[in-house]
This record gives sequence, C-alpha cells and structure tokens, in this order.
Amino acid sequence: MKLEISCTRAEADHQQILRCKEDLNRTADSIEDVSRLMALAGNEVRFKILFLLQKEIELCPCDFADILEMSVPAISQHLRKMKDAKIIGARRQGQTIFYHISKKNEAFFAAILSNIQSKRKIA
Repeated sequence: MKLEISCTRAEADHQQILRCKEDLNRTADSIEDVSRLMALAGNEVRFKILFLLQKEIELCPCDFADILEMSVPAISQHLRKMKDAKIIGARRQGQTIFYHISKKNEAFFAAILSNIQSKRKIA
C-alpha cells in the first residue's frame, strides 16, 4: 500500500514544529490525566451521573438508579470506575454512601457541564 502525501506546503515552519513538540512534551502528564478523565466521563451513563452530581452536589446509588431507571448494581459499577479514577469521592452516613465530584475535579467538570443546555418547551 502506497502512502499518499496530501500536504502541499512549500516549506515547513521548523520553529513552529519544535514549539509544538515542546508544548506537548511539557504538558504530557496533564494531557494524559485529562484524556483519562474524558474517556471515563465519555460514557453516557457516567456523564449523566456527573451532570447530576454537579447539580445536586451528592447522591446515593439508589437515587441514581431511580433517576436513570437502572439497577443499583449497574449504577454501582459506573460509580466504582469513577471512584477508582478519583473522579468522584464518597462519604458514608450510616448504611448509605453518598457520592460527590472530587474537589480536585470540581472546576474541570463545572466548566464542561456548564455547557449543557436544557430544552425548554414554550407553551
């Protein structure tokens, strides 16, 4: 298979290429962290959970199950993945565990989730 080159630039901007490579090298750890967060949050159910936590501050697995019309074990799997990645945190009150977005990720998810628009029906 022959690789076709479609770039038609006359001359590469070597300074720009070096600058971009240096930027990627300097930010590699942050890019990796954000990429991992986005991969986990990219699942629709987990994104909905994060959206709900952004609005309500904290909820328990039963709340999520009722709201999302899913089983508690299914919700718990999603919560565990996000908790293991430290996207969310938890606190226990008696037998109930309440989940919240971790302090470390509050601003990140607030910026993303603030762009969610509600569809309002006008009568």
